[in-house]
Amino acid sequence: MKKYWLVAVSLVLMLAVVGFSGCSAGPTTIGTVDINSQQTGIWVNGTGEVTVTPDIATLSLGIEAQADTVAEAQAQAAVAMDAVRTALTDSGVADKDIQTQYFNIYQVTRWDDFKDQQVVIGYRVTNMVTAKIRDVEQAGPVIDAVAAAGGDYTRINNISFSVDDPTPYYEQARQKAITDAKAKAGQLADLAGVNLGKPTYISEGTIYPPVVYRDVGMEAMAPVPAPTTPISPGEIELSLTVQVAYAIAD
Repeated sequence: MKKYWLVAVSLVLMLAVVGFSGCSAGPTTIGTVDINSQQTGIWVNGTGEVTVTPDIATLSLGIEAQADTVAEAQAQAAVAMDAVRTALTDSGVADKDIQTQYFNIYQVTRWDDFKDQQVVIGYRVTNMVTAKIRDVEQAGPVIDAVAAAGGDYTRINNISFSVDDPTPYYEQARQKAITDAKAKAGQLADLAGVNLGKPTYISEGTIYPPVVYRDVGMEAMAPVPAPTTPISPGEIELSLTVQVAYAIAD
C-alpha cells in the first residue's frame, strides 16, 4: 500500500513541474489570437462622413380625451382616433406604416383642501401612434389633415427624419473611413521614421441609423389651417468609424 502511495505522490510532482515549465515568458494567446501582437504596429481610427437627404418622415401623434367616466373618455378617444387614422390613410400613409406606440387610461385628480385629500375629477385616455410618411414633402399636409380630423383631441409630439435604405451611404462612408485611417497611419509612420506595412487588423464601429428629431409640439389646430404647416427635413450627417492596425515594414 505504501508503494502505491509513493507512486501517486511522484505523479503529482511531475505534473506540477510540467505545469510550471509551461508558464514561460512566451506570447500569450487566446485561441489563435496573439494578445501581445496588439501592442505592436501602428493603430489608428478612421472616420467617414456622408451628407444624406432624408427620404422618410416619421410623425409621433395621437389623441387625448378627458371625461367624467372612463367609458365617456374612451368613447371620445376612439372616435377621434378613428378620424385621425382615416386622415392618415386618405393622405397616402399605408396601414403598415401606422403603429401604436402608447395607450393609457388614468385618473385625473386634484387636491381638495376641504377634504384634505386627493379627489378624482375625471379620467384621461391617451392613444399615440407613429406614422411613417414616405413622401417627405407631404409631411406638412399630413399634419394639417390629422389636426383637422382630431380637432381639440389632437396631440402631435414630434417629427423625425431618416433614410429608408442607408446601405449605399454607409458604403461611401466606409471608403472614406479607410482612406482617413490610412492617411493617419502614413503620417505617424513618417514622423516615426518607419515604413508603413499592410493592415493586420480592421474593425468597424457600431452603426446607428441616422435619425434627426424636430419638435412639433402641437396640441390642437384650426380645422383648416392656412397656410400649410411648413416642414423642412434638412440634411443628415451619416458617420462611420473604423479601427485599423498596420504593421511596420522592414
